[in-house]
Amino acid sequence: MTARGRRALVLFSGGQDSTTCLAWALARHDHVETIGFDYGQRHRAELDCRLALRRSLAGLRPDWGRRLGEDHLLDVDVLGQLGATAMTGDIEIAMQADGLPNTFVPGRNLLFFTLAAALSYRRGLDVLVGGMSQTDYSGYPDCRDNTIKALQVALSLGIERPLTLETPLMWLDKADTWALAQELGGDALVELVRTGTHTCYLNRRDTLHAWGYGCGECPACALRARGHRDWMARRKAG
Repeated sequence: MTARGRRALVLFSGGQDSTTCLAWALARHDHVETIGFDYGQRHRAELDCRLALRRSLAGLRPDWGRRLGEDHLLDVDVLGQLGATAMTGDIEIAMQADGLPNTFVPGRNLLFFTLAAALSYRRGLDVLVGGMSQTDYSGYPDCRDNTIKALQVALSLGIERPLTLETPLMWLDKADTWALAQELGGDALVELVRTGTHTCYLNRRDTLHAWGYGCGECPACALRARGHRDWMARRKAG
């Protein structure tokens, strides 16, 4: 169902979750733009996927092609300057003393939404869409529902315009995310997500698995693989 008159900006990394969210926004909103961020991420292959994914999504359905607007890519390497993490440096992925994995980039989503809000002000957009999930995630505090709700209030006040922050994956596990892609775009979208997106933290795209490209061992690959396996099992069961 389309939210008539709404103009959205999707935080679009080139990964599975943000691609599914972009399809969701295109099915729902009248006008959809995308924003990506180059923050020196170790898995830079995701940036290489973005434009091809946009073209493919626009071609899946005529109405999606009409609704898809401009893309914006911002350089925010300041995140790497604040300190190395396993997402921005050649560091072995491990758990920290605070219980969070060292793939956590402090302030990343806070900064991304703030920059997206500033861009939305300039572009006349009133909805920000992100792929955060509190159901199947690594415990990142800036992916929690309470964080996003608080950001919506703060950003709306900060730009003196009402903004809606939508997180369609917040209460979905990875199997549900695969199912949502199937619901939105059928087998064509599922195959695009499988072969066209990138999620692997180690930046590996030399092996295509049943669930997509990746090393098959990092936390992102493990989560994606488990979700695909569970989704396929649910389909067979019923």
